[in-house]
Amino acid sequence: MGKMGKVEKISVSLPKEMVETVNQAVESGDYATASEVVREALRKWESDRAYDRAIKTYGLERLRSLVREGMESGPARDADEVFAEVKARLEHKWGRGNAGGKAVTSRRKGS
Repeated sequence: MGKMGKVEKISVSLPKEMVETVNQAVESGDYATASEVVREALRKWESDRAYDRAIKTYGLERLRSLVREGMESGPARDADEVFAEVKARLEHKWGRGNAGGKAVTSRRKGS
């Protein structure tokens, strides 16, 4: 679960059946509070919306193709490690301090 920012209280009206569902989730011990139930439901809703937007943007077959391509590309690597390697290569090529996002000028003769 991610970090929550500042918490604000709001009042929401729900049909009786939804209130019973929320209360049952708490009573069963699955959640400590009704707020936790609602937060998880909202996270799921946000995730579903992002998925729907991705399908509308890329199409289901294209998304499946991208997932397959990623899985076949081998094990994942930590992004910080990859960026550190790229920075080290650039510093080796262009000199220390020139690979940190600063513009690098050409070092060819006549430039």
